[in-house]
Amino acid sequence: MYAALWRVLPGPARLRVILLLLIAAAVVFALFTWVFPWVDGIVNPFEVTVE
Repeated sequence: MYAALWRVLPGPARLRVILLLLIAAAVVFALFTWVFPWVDGIVNPFEVTVE
């Protein structure tokens, strides 16, 4: 997968590294902003079924 991302991105190696870092930061931001709060509403850690 990483090789495919590397081949798809345009530009020299430095630009590719910067783009990959920006994409990774955007994914982490999206996870913390939308995905994790949505999952927290579904999965309640206080409802334990295993004793």
